[in-house]
Amino acid sequence: MPAARKPTSRTAVLPLPSGQAPLALPLSRILPSGRSLIVGFAIVLLAVAGYAAARGTSMFAVDRIEVTGARPSVLARVEAALAPIQGTSLVSVDTAAIDRRLEGLPDVRLVSYDRAFPHTAKIVVSAERPVAVLRKGSQAWLVTDRGRVLEQLDDPSGWSLPRIWIADAAVAGNGEVLDAEEGLAPALLLGRVLSADSSFFERVKEARAVDGQFLLVLGTGTEVRLGAADDLPLKLAVARRVLDQMEPSPAYVDVSVSERAVVK
Repeated sequence: MPAARKPTSRTAVLPLPSGQAPLALPLSRILPSGRSLIVGFAIVLLAVAGYAAARGTSMFAVDRIEVTGARPSVLARVEAALAPIQGTSLVSVDTAAIDRRLEGLPDVRLVSYDRAFPHTAKIVVSAERPVAVLRKGSQAWLVTDRGRVLEQLDDPSGWSLPRIWIADAAVAGNGEVLDAEEGLAPALLLGRVLSADSSFFERVKEARAVDGQFLLVLGTGTEVRLGAADDLPLKLAVARRVLDQMEPSPAYVDVSVSERAVVK
């Protein structure tokens, strides 16, 4: 009678709490079966194939672009810049693709992008507001409320925005933020003035900043001395009240201490 064959299956020893003997289980009870592995790989391959097909098919072609987050004039420019993605697969349109399309709009940045299947791309943008024309000698640049240089201007006379004059400081390139404080600080201040009181902003002809002290020059020639940039809405309200009550316009209104305005 032939000798019985010894079992060839391997076992795994599982540790148990102290004082109990280890429990041995066959590895076949622990490891996934060959059939399970084949099914798993098949699912992965189908998912990859489906994704590749979705990228190349018109099933999810973009036929609607929804852009929000900025004023209508900006949205129109964004929609025009993104027009080339119409008809492409929604699966293949990602944040990087949209950013590349918006590179030609230095005052616009992408906030968020979402796919609304089957055919809609939803995009939220943020637009910086031009608040000043930066002047250095005969040169001029358009600057935003965040101190970003939008573009160099050939003819600044077509812009009625306040002027910021600088002397020897270098000017950042288009799309970059000013690094010289004499240009950056007044630009940031003008952005706050615009947000606090847009009608007062329209009266400003020039903005200056020296050692943390700010000054606005109005179209009438009156200087509004703000001092530090704190309590700006209150200081602007006090200056407006004083100016509205005086005729002719004074040489200056000092509201650096808003409770004690000084007029001359």
